[in-house]
Amino acid sequence: MSSLSHRHVVVTDNTYELPYSKGLMASAIMATGLAPARAFSVAEVIEDRLEESGTPSITQKQLNALALEVIRSEVGDRYAESFNKWQLVQRLDIPLIILLGGATGVGKSTIATMLASRLGITRVIPTDAVREVMRSMFTAELFPTLHTSSFDAARLVRNPLPRSADPVVIGFREQTSAVSVGIDALIQRAIDEGTDLILEGAHLVPGFLDYSRFKGKAVVVPLVVTVDEADVHRSHFLARAREARNRPSERYLELFDNIRKMQRYVKSLALQHGVPIVPSYNLDATLSQIIDLVVGQAFEAVPENGAPA
Repeated sequence: MSSLSHRHVVVTDNTYELPYSKGLMASAIMATGLAPARAFSVAEVIEDRLEESGTPSITQKQLNALALEVIRSEVGDRYAESFNKWQLVQRLDIPLIILLGGATGVGKSTIATMLASRLGITRVIPTDAVREVMRSMFTAELFPTLHTSSFDAARLVRNPLPRSADPVVIGFREQTSAVSVGIDALIQRAIDEGTDLILEGAHLVPGFLDYSRFKGKAVVVPLVVTVDEADVHRSHFLARAREARNRPSERYLELFDNIRKMQRYVKSLALQHGVPIVPSYNLDATLSQIIDLVVGQAFEAVPENGAPA
């Protein structure tokens, strides 16, 4: 065990002096997509290197350089490059806004919570919360499709419909169009406050929001999460029912075909609009892929003079 518990190495910057923290360093390393236990192990190696150096203090820039060297030697160039990019992304003076879309039951809420932890983002909002607010503004008679689940809106679609129209898709589109107004307002609020934000939910559908109007004001990263295997997707609802007593699986399984149809529709729009599709089959692997996409897209917004060393 490192002896740093007895002698602190101080990290200095222009505005502060703080003891080196394995926890803070591990959090920074997790933004590369590395799993928490491995990130903490790397942070311990960095601590040992500091102890071996005998230095009483180190600048944040020097610490980042040491961390980069250790990450490269311990876990490889991929994570080192991601760490370097993330350090530069954090210097951006515009907020990072991540939009996690996908059908019901693909794991968006869990992914969003874990992603927020790894990237140090404190605000996570589900689009179902936006729908709940809008329900209080519009009665069921005025806007019926708002007053049910996204995968059950078909039964509340007003007739007549065109002969070729699919009521599942039409109902979902109606609900998504309404909720997108609230989503747009939340993004604008985050921009006004300069606050990073993760939005997650079935209503984050490619093509329903104009991301281009936020260019230069925020880094907006849209993603669609999917579960390709129907049996695996179905099993998520059984697991959810075991974990939350107020969310029985029967209703989801009864309307499972609607949920799969929604996924196919959202995937088609993601392909059409060039939005990355991330398969959800293993939480760590999915998080790692999402972090790579987020960091890569955010890095593109870094000015050229901030290119990685």
